[in-house]
Amino acid sequence: MKLPIEHLPDRGRFQTVVEGRTCVADYRLDDGVMTITHTEVPPPLEGRGIAGALVQALLDHAQANGLKVLPLCSYARAWMQRHPETAPLRA
Repeated sequence: MKLPIEHLPDRGRFQTVVEGRTCVADYRLDDGVMTITHTEVPPPLEGRGIAGALVQALLDHAQANGLKVLPLCSYARAWMQRHPETAPLRA
């Protein structure tokens, strides 16, 4: 599923709207490290890969900008563990 994911740097957020519902991956940026603090997909939309697409968009942004990532959010941490190719991005 290709989602229109929007980066809102002033809010520290990647988001998409699916079926009128907002799905988010929030982060903080400090000293070259993007700390993923929260991902949220409304329950009716769960299981469609939306949270994973948001995390992937965040990681793509981090890689393109020479940033490291610290996944404090349990979902993002588990997603990165399931995708070992993301290990070089970990802070």
